[in-house]
Amino acid sequence: MSRRLHTDRSSLAHRLRYALRHPTRVPPYLRRFVRDLRLRRMTGGDHVAYYRAVMKDDTARNPESAVGSATHERWLALGEMQFDYLVRHGLSPEDRMLEIGCGNLRAGRLFIAYLDPAHYHGTDISPEILLSARETLVRHGLQAKLPYLTLVDDLRLAHLPDGHFTVVHAHSVFSHSPVQVIDECLRHVGRVLAPGGFFDFTYNRTLGAEHQVLREDFYYRTETLVRLAESHGLTARPMDDWEELPHRQSRIRVTHRG
Repeated sequence: MSRRLHTDRSSLAHRLRYALRHPTRVPPYLRRFVRDLRLRRMTGGDHVAYYRAVMKDDTARNPESAVGSATHERWLALGEMQFDYLVRHGLSPEDRMLEIGCGNLRAGRLFIAYLDPAHYHGTDISPEILLSARETLVRHGLQAKLPYLTLVDDLRLAHLPDGHFTVVHAHSVFSHSPVQVIDECLRHVGRVLAPGGFFDFTYNRTLGAEHQVLREDFYYRTETLVRLAESHGLTARPMDDWEELPHRQSRIRVTHRG
């Protein structure tokens, strides 16, 4: 088993070892630490408000890095990885797709181009990243595909119709979410899933103690998220073939039970 999956990244010992191995990453970490203190005072215990403020700050610096891509080449590669994976798993142009946390359409631009017009609906909590998504649409000439892009302040999906989406996708959303936010999403996602549809999400997996770092990165055991989905009448299974790809997060697929 990978030692990385047992590591508690919130521990002081890990942070000191990491700083010694990667001294150039210490200043960015300290900037995040100071930002965490400032935003925590500003937003209190509201995680959505907190992470919206994080996204505003990161998007102002670079929208592509705000969604977790260190370079433009990595932004392109991660989008293609997500798209190719779902196509291999049967995504068709007729599917009706909801992307939770669509960001600046790193993968969404490919889904929009592939799906039938008006079959893509992206949501995000950040108005700044959705403005960047609009720029991505224009840059790639996707206006005629009529995608929906919606600003939200929770994951209840209350504005969406029952049983409509055949594919729901959330890449690198639960990796930044406390368990109560994940629970909220899993409590409501079954309502918008069409019969036979599925919900794929990625998360930071740990084999050790579950933990978080600066309220931005959360690490969960697989069985925790599987049990959480099952508590809402859903079936969840790890997607082992995703683990073969060059990505540090793991993936779970959720379907209606039975």
